[in-house]
This record gives sequence, structure tokens and C-alpha cells, in this order.
Amino acid sequence: MKYFHPGIIPPQPPPQSGYLKRVVDLWNAFILGWQKQRNYQSCQTYNQPIKTIHLQLNTDLKSVVQVLWWVEQFLEYLPIPEAVLQQCKLATIEGFTNAVRHAHKNLPLATPINLEITVFNERLEVKIWDMGEPFDLQAKLIEELPVIWSELGFMLD
Repeated sequence: MKYFHPGIIPPQPPPQSGYLKRVVDLWNAFILGWQKQRNYQSCQTYNQPIKTIHLQLNTDLKSVVQVLWWVEQFLEYLPIPEAVLQQCKLATIEGFTNAVRHAHKNLPLATPINLEITVFNERLEVKIWDMGEPFDLQAKLIEELPVIWSELGFMLD
């Protein structure tokens, strides 16, 4: 928002001739339309999966070897930076072992764990579904935060 002092007339842009104004208007409309189209296309391609794979395993920590092989076979030939590939492997293995150790702690070995990796143009998604009891993150944070804060010397009211 611009504020002007009373009694002072703000400077006006120089008048443009009809032809020049039409050229400028046309150029601005072209740029605006191009940007909208580009944003629409990038939004479309950003959310458009390139490839998706699924794996279902039983609740067994020995299956980590199979999970690692599965991730490597899928992502090996895709143009993914090595650091991203390593992070994806780590996240998938960590998620699988957490499902086995925590969510399926008291469940039979035959209980399935489902894994999915989806590759998009600019990102990867790793999804893991287990059959364990639902976890209430907010309740756990409320339960744990006072302990953490008191250990640091702070108190929550």
C-alpha cells in the first residue's frame, strides 16, 4: 500500500502511444498466460507418478535383505542421485524394521507388511502399511513432552 502526503501529486507514468501500449499489453498477456500454463503443467507432472512398485512381506526381520534388494532393483536404473537412493533405502528399511519390532511385536509371523515406492518427477514416496494397533501421535507427544521439557529444565503449564 502506498501512502501519499496530502497536497502532493504523485508522479504519473509517461503516457504510451496506442501502438506501444497494445504491444506492452500483448506481451504481458503472453507472459501471464505462459506462466499459468507452465504452473499448471508443472503441477500436473509433479503429481503424476512415473512408476509404482509394491511388495508384501511377512513379519520377519530376516526379510530386510529382501526389502533392500527390492529397493535397489527398482531404483537402480532410474536417474536418481546416489544420496537420494541411499536415503530411500534407509527410510524403507527403517520403516519396515519399525513395523516388525513395534507395530507387529505381538502378532504372528504370517501378518503381512505392505510396502510401496512411487517415483514422481521430483520426488519419491515410500509408504508402509502394518496391521498393528493405531498409534495416536498427539497423545504420545502430550505424554512425553513434559518429561523431555522437565529434563531440559523447562516446565509446561
